[in-house]
Amino acid sequence: QVQLVESGGGSVQAGGSLRLSCTASGYSYRNTDSMGWFRQAPGKEREAVACIHKSDGRASYVDSVRGRFTVSQDNAKVSVYLQMNTLKPEDTATYYCVLGYGVTLCQNPGRIESWGKGTLVTVSS
Repeated sequence: QVQLVESGGGSVQAGGSLRLSCTASGYSYRNTDSMGWFRQAPGKEREAVACIHKSDGRASYVDSVRGRFTVSQDNAKVSVYLQMNTLKPEDTATYYCVLGYGVTLCQNPGRIESWGKGTLVTVSS
C-alpha cells in the first residue's frame, strides 16, 4: 500500500520561508516516476504547485510560485521537498504531496496515483 507522509507545514509571516517534506513508501518505481506538490486554498480548487521527474530531476512550477519555490528530491528518490521562500498570504493552503508518472505530472493530474493527507501552510500579512 502506497503511503505519502508529509511534514513541515506551519504558520509564518509574509516574506518568511518554510520547507515541506514528503516520503513515499510501498510503491512501484516502474509505474510512478514523478512526485510533486498540489495545494488547495479555502474556497478554491486544488492546483498544481511544483513537480519533479525522478530520473532526470526535471522540474515544473506554476507561474505564481516560480522563482520563490524550489522542488527537489533526495538521492534515493523516495522523498520530495518543497522549499518555499518569500511566502505571501495567497500561498496559504493545504499542501498535498503527490506520486504519479510522466514528466508532465503537474499538467496532467490524471496521472497521479497517490495523494498525501496534506499539511497546512498559513501565511499572515
